[in-house]
Amino acid sequence: MTQTSPAQLTLGDKTITLPVSKGTLGPDVLDIRKLYAETDAFTYDPGFTSTASCESKITFIDGDAGVLLHRGYPIGQLAEKSSFLEVCYLLLHGELPQAAEYEQFETTITRHTMLHEQFDRFFSGFRRDAHPMAVMTGAVGALSAFYHDSLDIHDLRQREISAHRLIAKMPTIAARAFKYSVGQPFVHPLNKLSYTENFLRMCFAVPAEEYVVNPVVAKAMDRIFILHADHEQNASTSTVRLAGSSGANPFACIAAGIACLWGPSHGGANEEALNMLKEIGTPERVKEFVAGVKDRKYRLMGFGHRVYKNYDPRATVMKQSADEVLAAVGDPNDPLFQVAKELEQVALSDDFFISRKLYPNVDFYSGITLSAMGFPTTMFTVLFALARTVGWIAQWKEMIEDPSQKIGRPRQLYTGATQRDYVPISSRG
Repeated sequence: MTQTSPAQLTLGDKTITLPVSKGTLGPDVLDIRKLYAETDAFTYDPGFTSTASCESKITFIDGDAGVLLHRGYPIGQLAEKSSFLEVCYLLLHGELPQAAEYEQFETTITRHTMLHEQFDRFFSGFRRDAHPMAVMTGAVGALSAFYHDSLDIHDLRQREISAHRLIAKMPTIAARAFKYSVGQPFVHPLNKLSYTENFLRMCFAVPAEEYVVNPVVAKAMDRIFILHADHEQNASTSTVRLAGSSGANPFACIAAGIACLWGPSHGGANEEALNMLKEIGTPERVKEFVAGVKDRKYRLMGFGHRVYKNYDPRATVMKQSADEVLAAVGDPNDPLFQVAKELEQVALSDDFFISRKLYPNVDFYSGITLSAMGFPTTMFTVLFALARTVGWIAQWKEMIEDPSQKIGRPRQLYTGATQRDYVPISSRG
């Protein structure tokens, strides 16, 4: 971070100087930390869309250009050439690992995938029809009751152990949430399998027969994890940072992030997109649906993004994965996939969508892909949480190690009643 020419702000009869900082990429930032002390005024920014809440070296997004970088590496390159565990190492440590470092990291994660034996009883406390995200939120928060030896956030080694445990155990918890919801026995991890292969086996293996992981599905699943690993200061990441700013343990912070991700405006968008495609039904109804969108009769899901004002760079990779998965385990002529391709084609050539920059985002194709793999819609956000865990941990770790961070305390624009005296109920007219 470097300083550029400061800005001058005049408010009433006061003029103050505001430092202007410049990052390695992105817009300049006005430093308003002393604004209240010097002017007795706050800024007003609902949703914090014009406010930088932290300094970060992890992820950069240029929404206008359709750019997403993790530690400087384009998401397309990572999805094509890397693996999810290697991306985990990159996000946590800032650099891609050497061969020996990666081998050690992979071994450590693999050796932490088991859950405490008593922990399995935790799931039986939920109703069978409980939403898997409800189970995930409770289960991840409960990890702090089982792993007391890694809760000291001021101990570097304990922070590292917690990070490894969360990345390793999240697939096991997610798979158990799925198995519990469908009434099947839990499947334990196998150390000889990769991270993603292990997860698929824990989700879909049954005791009655051998389960062989389809390599195409495993590769697609790994890509999906990479595409969702981190996304800068979104709602759930900001929730993790805000919870962490109070000194809460990492398991509690990640549980808070999962709860935030559950919201349909955040993690539930791929489920909404799939439901939209089902509602359209056939490619022949796409033009009718598009006309209804223009007339505001229908909601368009899976297009546009709050950050990306261009094509979502993750969508290109996701579309390729959808093709590969449907060819391997599904029907390439699946009506839903045909509807998706037709809708995309119409949208990319229609001035209504082009002028509004409504391009397909990652959610548009991920729902179709996950459905073809065998996951019900209730599991979509769980998979998102599984992948995003490493991003949350990296952001939490960065916040803990940043000496300029302090407990979060947003201000408000108060518009309620002014001070008044209490009136007894017998005297209220």
